[in-house]
Amino acid sequence: MFCIYISHKVHWSGDPLSGYKIIYFDVRGRCEGMRILLADQGAEWNEEVLTFDQWLKGDQKAKAVFGQLPGFQDGDCVLYQSNAIMRYLARKHGVYGKDLVTQSRVDMMNDGVEDLRVKYLRMVYQNYEEGKEPYIQSLPAELKHFERALRENNNGQSFIVGNEISFADYNLVDLLHNHLVLAPECLKEFSLPLLTCVLVSERERSDLTG
Repeated sequence: MFCIYISHKVHWSGDPLSGYKIIYFDVRGRCEGMRILLADQGAEWNEEVLTFDQWLKGDQKAKAVFGQLPGFQDGDCVLYQSNAIMRYLARKHGVYGKDLVTQSRVDMMNDGVEDLRVKYLRMVYQNYEEGKEPYIQSLPAELKHFERALRENNNGQSFIVGNEISFADYNLVDLLHNHLVLAPECLKEFSLPLLTCVLVSERERSDLTG
């Protein structure tokens, strides 16, 4: 099965002038992968947490390039779109691979994660009552692609690509965690030795958005 190491190191700053700034709602959603990346890399960040009422007023929405959150700021660099933000952070923190081939493979695996995330979100928000059980039944076929990639890389003792963690690993761990909430038994049939990524603990995750 997939094994997830739980880290208790979170470098979140309450100082709005310190580190990065994330603009999002009080949910995991599209921000959790970047929170995991930042915590694991020892970075400081703060969050501007919006309510849905604030979002509907339109001021923040008008600033967003595509009218969507999350938003992200690092000094003069302002970004929207979660995967663009993840790639920026990956480049800055050295978790994107060291050469073009590795980076392209990381992109490929992250695209696979995104494909499954879209299916998951479509089921949750558009067809939860009727779609949940068929979706759970389809999960083994979906997850076997990641298991195979991990197994073929040092028999699952390393990462999704190569021997160093990448932003695709962080996104995959976030997505797997969502599926464990949806269906706690969904990973038990897999014999994959290890997925050695770092998750923020439940206690500390609540501190991030509390």
